[in-house]
Amino acid sequence: MGQRTSVSTGSPYESIVGIARAVRIGDVVAVAGTAPLGPDGKTVGVGDPRVQARRCFEISLAALGQLGGRPRDVIRTRIILTRIDDWKPVAEVHGEFFGDIRPVNTIMQVSRFIDPEWLVETEVDAVVTRE
Repeated sequence: MGQRTSVSTGSPYESIVGIARAVRIGDVVAVAGTAPLGPDGKTVGVGDPRVQARRCFEISLAALGQLGGRPRDVIRTRIILTRIDDWKPVAEVHGEFFGDIRPVNTIMQVSRFIDPEWLVETEVDAVVTRE
């Protein structure tokens, strides 16, 4: 099956919840639900779903990169919103990152996140292969 490797991005929630930002086993990488946190641990883009989505994908792809993956390795993304009406601006940001890659995707609404300032979280799954 392969060796298990994980990375942290320093989010204060990683130690509280007991999670890694991303885990790789063999060719498979799973990136945890990622919130729009800046390096200081505070929410970025308060009130702006586009800015928040961009930050979530930046964090996720950086974690993927630490485990040897690239954006083109992404096979599934999930966009989780507190306001389903934000789907279009968030989807447009998704397209900026993945428009040429075209992973499968799910967009859904939840009632809220741990921090009520978060409008979006994302998840990313990848299969890292070298052709």
